[in-house]
Amino acid sequence: MEKIVLSLFVTGHTPTSERAIVNLRRICDERSAVQCEIRIVDVTQNPHEAEELRILATPTLVREAPLPLRRVIGDLSDMEKVFDALELHELRSNGK
Repeated sequence: MEKIVLSLFVTGHTPTSERAIVNLRRICDERSAVQCEIRIVDVTQNPHEAEELRILATPTLVREAPLPLRRVIGDLSDMEKVFDALELHELRSNGK
């Protein structure tokens, strides 16, 4: 089974950041057939990480593995759009 590595870039403990974190955990729970590794990166504490991946807005979710990178900007409230943008449907349906 292939592991999905997701990094969520947020700015502090704002309501939007907190909502994105909750929604990301929900998304990974929905993908119970796939193992998710989640990293939360606060760009105020780790600006270099945001610069490396050219994160211009927060919250931004980056699927770092499997490649290629995929990104979603926003609070992740529309789970179907997040699944599509990150190609999570394909990973689950292919049994990876």
